[in-house]
Amino acid sequence: MARRPDNPRPGLLVIDKPQGLTSHDVVSRVRRLAHTRKVGHGGTLDPMATGVLVIGIGKATKLLTWVSGHSKEYRATIRFGVATNTDDAEGVATAAVGCASLSEERLEAALAPLRGDIMQVPSTVSAIKVNGKRAYALARAGEDVELAARPVRISRLEVLQPPRPAECILEESDADNAPGFQVPSGPVRVVDVDVVVECSSGTYVRALARDAGEALGVGAHLTALRRTRVGDVPLETAMTLEELSAAVESATPEGEPDAEPVLPLVPLGEAARTMFPSLLMTEAEAGAFAHGQAPRRSRGELARWATEVGYHPDNGSEDEAPPITAVAPDGTVLGLLRIDGTRLRTVLVF
Repeated sequence: MARRPDNPRPGLLVIDKPQGLTSHDVVSRVRRLAHTRKVGHGGTLDPMATGVLVIGIGKATKLLTWVSGHSKEYRATIRFGVATNTDDAEGVATAAVGCASLSEERLEAALAPLRGDIMQVPSTVSAIKVNGKRAYALARAGEDVELAARPVRISRLEVLQPPRPAECILEESDADNAPGFQVPSGPVRVVDVDVVVECSSGTYVRALARDAGEALGVGAHLTALRRTRVGDVPLETAMTLEELSAAVESATPEGEPDAEPVLPLVPLGEAARTMFPSLLMTEAEAGAFAHGQAPRRSRGELARWATEVGYHPDNGSEDEAPPITAVAPDGTVLGLLRIDGTRLRTVLVF
């Protein structure tokens, strides 16, 4: 008998999100394909952005909190000479100083302060809540939005090729979309720069473009953004929505309208082993874990294990520490643990 739609087979999908769709649009399409509403995503991508979007189905949605917290890699194009109200090409131009040329030395001087551990003010048009409302909703309503700077880590910000002089044609600014800004229409000389960014969760690549443009005094915004990695999940493992639809159609039995759709999922256990370090348990510990009881390890044993696998809990609260994959002696993945002070605690039993 097919499973009911509210109890789908759990697992992860890695989607290559196309331009023009929101992350929620992708979730909606997967819900229709999987015949379940238990679908979520880890790490939002703006409509303009493309690339890796990790989708969780069923119990696998419980992994998405940590998927979102993984480091990420992007390829982006920054256009110097024009600023927009969204810091990307989706917005309306708010300044058009222009940029006829840009030496590699000047560019490096603007990018250098943006590397390492920095305090970043998020883009105004972001999903961050201000007094219970999304910042982008307030900004589009014409309200002044002030967001506090947040700590982020930029482990790599590298120029891929020399700056390219170009020309763009500006349309008249829409006063409803950019109140108080009127930029004359017509051609503007700009410089495009392709970069690769490796950063912590919570980083706004658009804000990096904005800050680099401000440092040079010419303004800047993103014209392209592609996420190429989330944690250890590379773009090469992703499939397009069209490929996903074709895979589901070919794998789902014909003539059985009530059959559960067969999706090319990364199984829950495989996903956990890929994303998190593993702790091998004894038979007795595995049996107890099936009932929610975490194994016991001394402080010294935990310290030695953490050193061996390179486990480094975040410096935030204990709840933010990355989970640990609980593995039975036969290799079966049983669930997730975390270190709570000097003890192991159960996070999720598969």
